[in-house]
Amino acid sequence: MRAICVDDERLIADYVAALCRSLPPLTEAESFTRARDALAWLEDHPAELALLDIDMPDMNGLALAAEIKRRQPDMAIVFLTGYSEYAVKAYEMHASGYLMKPVSRERLAAEVAHALSARPAAAAAPARIAARTFGAFELLVEGKPVVFRQAKCKELLAYLVDRQGGSVTRAEAFAVLWEDRMYDRPMQKQLDAVLRSLRDTLTEQGIGEILEIRRGTLRVRPELLDCDAWRFFSGDPEAVRSYRGIYMAGYAWGTDTGSFMSRKRGAELQTEQEYSRT
Repeated sequence: MRAICVDDERLIADYVAALCRSLPPLTEAESFTRARDALAWLEDHPAELALLDIDMPDMNGLALAAEIKRRQPDMAIVFLTGYSEYAVKAYEMHASGYLMKPVSRERLAAEVAHALSARPAAAAAPARIAARTFGAFELLVEGKPVVFRQAKCKELLAYLVDRQGGSVTRAEAFAVLWEDRMYDRPMQKQLDAVLRSLRDTLTEQGIGEILEIRRGTLRVRPELLDCDAWRFFSGDPEAVRSYRGIYMAGYAWGTDTGSFMSRKRGAELQTEQEYSRT
């Protein structure tokens, strides 16, 4: 497999490329200090993995990743940066991994293995309806993301997915969407509008049956869709390994669930390390 490494500091770009060449899955790794040079090289040399610095002068890593994905949608992207505040934006780009500098061979090997192991699964036939919660929330139908008319519609569905099929009252849903507002008559009508829009969008996609509304409560029907977080909680090893520390990016109410998942992921890693030493 072939990788590219892009960093505006030549020493770092060459160092990461050299580390990549020492990893068994990779047979070739090219280094670049300019995003445009990397894009030109990719026109004649398809690659499976791109390791990108985020903070670069000519074209930052996020913009470069978007352009790479436009040309080669299946390429795995791992971001390299010294700034942790970029993490949420990186996962909103559906990155395969995220590494803080300085990069160690051990951490790079783990991220490369994760990124490349995910590629066959991505190429396999996806579940008809899938909710993705690791990083930014997306609802996929036949592998394609659903576009919602309102951000509140998407957030409401994300919250219902977080509840894993549990019922949510209208008042609870309102408190999540408008935590600083009073649940009065005008705002009840606004919630009604969000619900109608959400139901209409799901119906247009042919998946209206995933949302259940009865007796003033809402829920998703977990038997009708796949979800990475649900598989994580069921103990699916691949789902546990795939969690990279960001859950439902941009939604404050997801913090508690994300913290729990991070602790569980840390415990799993510690167990694996202890087992490997025995």
